[in-house]
Amino acid sequence: MENMSHSNATLANAIRALSMDAVEAAKSGHPGMPMGMAEIGVALWTRHLQHNPANPNWMNRDRFVLSNGHGSMLLYSLLHLTGYDVTIKDLKAFRQLHSRTPGHPEFGYTPGVETTTGPLGQGVANAVGMAIAERLLASEFNREQLNIVDHHTYVFLGDGCLMEGISHEACSLAGTLRLGKLIALYDDNGISIDGHVGGWFSDDTPKRFEAYGWHVIRGIDGHDVDAVDRAIAEAKVETDRPTLICCRTTIGKGSPNKADSHDSHGSPLGATEVALTRDALGWKDAPFDIPATVYEAFDAVAAGAARESTWLEVFDRYRSEYPALAAEFERRMSGGLPADFAAKMEEGLQAVVAKAETIATRKASQNALELVAPMVPELVGGSADLASSNLTMWSGTRALGPSGAGNYVYYGVREFGMAAIMNGMLRHGGVRPYGGTFLMFSEYARNALRMAALMKVGAIHVFTHDSIALGQDGPTHQPIEQLATLRLMPNMDVWRPCDTAETLVAWQVAIESVSNPTSLILSRQNLPFQTRDADKLAAMRRGGYILKDEGGVLSAVIIATGSEVALAVEAQALLAAEGIYVRVVSMPSTFAFDRQDSAYKDSVLPRGVPRLAVEAGVTDYWRKYVGLEGAVVGIDTFGESAPAEVLFEHFNITAKAVADGVRTMLESRKG
Repeated sequence: MENMSHSNATLANAIRALSMDAVEAAKSGHPGMPMGMAEIGVALWTRHLQHNPANPNWMNRDRFVLSNGHGSMLLYSLLHLTGYDVTIKDLKAFRQLHSRTPGHPEFGYTPGVETTTGPLGQGVANAVGMAIAERLLASEFNREQLNIVDHHTYVFLGDGCLMEGISHEACSLAGTLRLGKLIALYDDNGISIDGHVGGWFSDDTPKRFEAYGWHVIRGIDGHDVDAVDRAIAEAKVETDRPTLICCRTTIGKGSPNKADSHDSHGSPLGATEVALTRDALGWKDAPFDIPATVYEAFDAVAAGAARESTWLEVFDRYRSEYPALAAEFERRMSGGLPADFAAKMEEGLQAVVAKAETIATRKASQNALELVAPMVPELVGGSADLASSNLTMWSGTRALGPSGAGNYVYYGVREFGMAAIMNGMLRHGGVRPYGGTFLMFSEYARNALRMAALMKVGAIHVFTHDSIALGQDGPTHQPIEQLATLRLMPNMDVWRPCDTAETLVAWQVAIESVSNPTSLILSRQNLPFQTRDADKLAAMRRGGYILKDEGGVLSAVIIATGSEVALAVEAQALLAAEGIYVRVVSMPSTFAFDRQDSAYKDSVLPRGVPRLAVEAGVTDYWRKYVGLEGAVVGIDTFGESAPAEVLFEHFNITAKAVADGVRTMLESRKG
């Protein structure tokens, strides 16, 4: 290789060599896409991407998202070659346990990876969220001649991303919002795992994106670095619309026998084919051996440091002229809360207690927003076309539109897109999104909720109409198993408050939780306020606490959440009249309760005392708290269409049923 210059072909072939070598070493992976998109990577990463490898968290960097994340070796190769802390040793450990180069890009593992892109299509939705965040921050903080927020979001995507419905949800909204700093490069190779896509994907993609309102650049040769370079330059000039650059490529480019074939998509080329590919490319170096001239051509460390230094000079002038704005900007980008947040929330809680309102917890949530949103101006709300039902708007709401900023996104009927866009906003930083829909429709958003939990980002999901109490819309809209399955998701905190006080505390915990997403599960119907002393008010944050304790020898514990807490309190009174003394434990968050120490948990749920749980959802989940000898009052079938009060009677979720359950449980223990 000594006689080879660092031509475009050489740089692209370096990516091909690293990619096929890493996949071959792992005996697992997807070499085809990195080999096919190598020139596109060279064009973007050596000629346009504004970044600093020495500081992957530089605030004003361009954001890059690999939506077709199975081709992760393309990204890892570029990170390594341009100077990030991604070593040859890391590349050799591709797809191995605890490696910094996992099979799909994962946030938190690899310096320079902006977001976790596994399931196809979510990456482009994340990119839409990043572009929204950039616009919001730029509109709020930039001043004349002092643009401290000014960067692009680039996303690579493939045929599979575009087949996924989420790409329609996100890209349609991006066009409507006219996100001019979003640039997508489409790897149009016509191949997926099953083969040539013509039999199942015949969309006219350019027309599709033109219909969304995007600027579309057609017919780019994806193996011509200069052509891709010119297309990106054209896209950057277009500031009023997002841009799709359609790049025709050959998957597995360079492989004599597996190029333009699904054989190179998701399997190693094999040692023989790797050797043949090396010969075809004229690449003479050993596996994982990259010539110094190639490193020199890719190296972005000095240029990146200079870019950040120039930005810091601008920010210093900004801080001098606008000290309060600069301090607020730094607070938001750091993820910190205002210094007086906790104190003001305590004042708000005392006001809620004084009012003691009987209202729906969805309304209590809206009231909570009236308190917290002015204190936390980075909150960006939204709803999937259910704002008036979710009550996610507050008096200071300003809608985000095509030509300006705001603090509220009308997502339309796009639950999955909303959740994935929120993840992208969080990964950009500086904004804190919350989004609403019915709990039943969390099913549509499920995988983006999982990605938030996997990345440990603080998305806040407002899920209203939380049970059969939804009523006459019927079983298609009545959640039964959703609460349990959300709670089973690692790192997802689920709060189902029983009244205004628990709702406010749930919001406070959600806002404070920057390393896990939160689902707020809220009622459509009014719920009575529960009286508490100061100790019980403080204990709400612990997820489960003693709400009501009667005198006498404790016979049983009733555990309840949300609307069923009132049933538990009523059942307690029925039993007390018979001399059966039970404790009512409100457990709005099993996530928080499970993290308490054993002494606290035993004080709330004493060992050896029988337990009954009541919740208008599937019963199996509660066995972890009541055990096999305990009892659960719930619903293990789908619902029906009828008024809420009729449904609770029909499915026997009543105070009487709870009291009967306790009696039966105690009788069986006697036997």
